[in-house]
Amino acid sequence: MKGIEEVRLLNFKEKGDERGQLVIVEGMKDIPFEIKRVFYMYGSEKGIIRGQHANKKSKFVLINISGNSKVKVDDGIRTKVYSLDRPYMGLYLPELVWKDMYDFSENSILLVLSSEYYDSNEYIKSYDEFLKQVR
Repeated sequence: MKGIEEVRLLNFKEKGDERGQLVIVEGMKDIPFEIKRVFYMYGSEKGIIRGQHANKKSKFVLINISGNSKVKVDDGIRTKVYSLDRPYMGLYLPELVWKDMYDFSENSILLVLSSEYYDSNEYIKSYDEFLKQVR
């Protein structure tokens, strides 16, 4: 069973000089899948919870490219919270992991890289249904 043991932080290459920093992220190299979709969240207030779902086949990498946020992951047995507060760090999430993104700073921009194109049928939006699928 996939679960929290597969969730992991990724550190990306930084190159920089007196002009600033450049972070390099490549699919199938730095990201453990081919990137098929990219989206980002911004403008979420501190008390807002985003996500609140699991995916049947999509894998994700979450990168807070500005500001910070927290991500709570749940595999139906265990939960763990990660803080995303560095633009050169990503959080890898395998399929069938429940995710809640929250505690967004005012300037938070959370970039999400996905292994799959959008398909509403692969989203599990009921926590009870999620528990049935992972048990």
